[in-house]
Amino acid sequence: MNLPEINTNLFTRLRFILVETSRAGNIGAVARAMKTMGYSDLVLVTPRFENAVQDPEAVAFASGAQDILANARVVGSIAEALDGINFAAAVSARLREFSPPVLTPRQLSTQLVAQPALRAALIFGNERFGLPNELVEKCNVLINIPANPEYSSLNLSQAAQVLAYECRMAVLDGAGVTHTPRQPAGDASDIGFHGEAASLAQIEGMYQHLERALVEIGFLDAGNPRKLMPRLKRLFSRAQLEKEEVNILRGIARHMTGKHKAGKGG
Repeated sequence: MNLPEINTNLFTRLRFILVETSRAGNIGAVARAMKTMGYSDLVLVTPRFENAVQDPEAVAFASGAQDILANARVVGSIAEALDGINFAAAVSARLREFSPPVLTPRQLSTQLVAQPALRAALIFGNERFGLPNELVEKCNVLINIPANPEYSSLNLSQAAQVLAYECRMAVLDGAGVTHTPRQPAGDASDIGFHGEAASLAQIEGMYQHLERALVEIGFLDAGNPRKLMPRLKRLFSRAQLEKEEVNILRGIARHMTGKHKAGKGG
């Protein structure tokens, strides 16, 4: 059996993604926060101004981390930003009704160190509007920083600094070494062999396939879907799906629609 190549170095397998950032200074400040903690992979999704990485304010706020800024990639969609990622963490101060499992930065960092097969991304939203619900629902976890409940508003770069620090400390402390790979910290169960984690694109494709199948067999009303798919996404996000498991679920969806078409033909 050929096992996937695993990069155990969290400093090179953790990506920071900024979505529709409004202020150039915040991009530069995030680059600085990343570099101080040893991270370098920065991706910008449709920043709200041109030449984001060359903007004088961004360069000034980077303050010695201009190399992170210069190497940052600017992309036009979250799908592009998540290319090659199999574990996405949405960072938000606002909890959602149908969010994936909620973790603190420390819980997340412990999990990332314990599971070296994860190629992870931290996703930060616009300074004013945050992340849209539909994006949060696609993520594996929601990261909520346990700040002062009377005033929990953190600046974008401050939030990035907290996450970068916790992830660095988890690496330096050797956090998670007692946990079995692919298990969240605190989960003592042992389920044996673990396969290759499914990518975000593979999981999203499975959701779309499953939704079409549920509509076709009449279980899901496309005109009035209610909250079935968000609930299913939350359910599967707790499972940390593997590539083969996604293939099985798609096979089930394919069989469901095939049987339904055969029944109609009869």
